[in-house]
Amino acid sequence: MTSDHEALRLFVYRSLATTGRAPSPEELTARFGPGARAALRALHDARHLVLDADDNVLMAHPFATIPLGFAVMGARTLWWGGCAWDSFALPHLLPGEPGVLVSTRCPACGAPHAWNVTRDAPPPGDQVAHLLVPVARMWDDVVHTCGNQRLFCGEACVTAWLDRTGGDRGHVMDLPTLWRLARHWYDGRLDPGYIRREPAAAAAYFREVGLSGPFWGLSGR
Repeated sequence: MTSDHEALRLFVYRSLATTGRAPSPEELTARFGPGARAALRALHDARHLVLDADDNVLMAHPFATIPLGFAVMGARTLWWGGCAWDSFALPHLLPGEPGVLVSTRCPACGAPHAWNVTRDAPPPGDQVAHLLVPVARMWDDVVHTCGNQRLFCGEACVTAWLDRTGGDRGHVMDLPTLWRLARHWYDGRLDPGYIRREPAAAAAYFREVGLSGPFWGLSGR
């Protein structure tokens, strides 16, 4: 990326971090000049941002600007959580938010759930996360992918939801595994010079947090 792209990326991310909202294309053009929209699209193509057809920011992982099943409340800011993974990542990324309240409803039965997610340890609970789309296909339709990384009451609710929706079982993990997955995944994303993980580095990270199998692009069951 060029330095102009990086400046715009940082501005978008830091705006979301501090306010919970993304600047509009018009606001970015006023600040960065007529090349802002092209820079936005370059960041979208490089998978730093997810845009809609009008160049509005839909997602800047782990932040979202559309409801995808999670609300995340900090001391002074309310965010849309992009998914279970992203919602649990926020306290690890935000220096001023050592703990956040993550809330959602079970997609199967509608039961409300909330957790105080901190940097110190996984929250207690018997709920499970179900990720529908395997890693190799997550960016085919990233909004669909994130909208289907959800938290359920337990395995029975995952099965009931899959039976109702006709989906194939993806990957189910407990809250401690979800917390470990989210803990360092976005390290450095609010800093200058952030570089997204290459596939080999991502695979190593997945192994470190205890994941394995084809869903994650790894060997083993």
